[in-house]
Amino acid sequence: MVPTLSIKDTIVQVLAPICGTVEYSEYRGETTFVVHPHDIVEAARELRDNPRTKFELLIDITAVDYFRRIHRFEVVYILFSLEYNERICLKVPLDEYEHPHCPTLTEVYEAANWYERETYDMYGIIFDGHPDLRRFYMPEDFVDPETAEPLYPLRKDFPLMGIPGSLPMPEKYPRT
Repeated sequence: MVPTLSIKDTIVQVLAPICGTVEYSEYRGETTFVVHPHDIVEAARELRDNPRTKFELLIDITAVDYFRRIHRFEVVYILFSLEYNERICLKVPLDEYEHPHCPTLTEVYEAANWYERETYDMYGIIFDGHPDLRRFYMPEDFVDPETAEPLYPLRKDFPLMGIPGSLPMPEKYPRT
């Protein structure tokens, strides 16, 4: 009887020709793989199309702002394989500090369109090649009133109390 590989070992084998050395971690039953930005499109396509993995469902895309000089942002992709009932995370560390860029996955997963727009709107991560990258929740003119720089509310350098005058606030009603 031939022993079968775990999903982690299978993914390492599938990603190795694309990414070289595959970094991964396991925590509470979830496996996370680190993929460099220039490899993410090919890696996602291979994970989706390879019969040994079949991660055909993109569940979510988000980001993490670590507010540090190197790899300030990380884009996080959550993929699911219906056939193997497995979920994994792909993390893409980004080098750019102020204006981070990551390739779009819209050509691999159609659902990436809205998830990437949301991540752009909240974190300011620019998804290169996205067909319609624009604000999702915030108004297009959501900028700092003093510098006219775009504002991204989930960045760690966004003021906790917001930017005075950046959005109209509702009037306070007197208590009756």
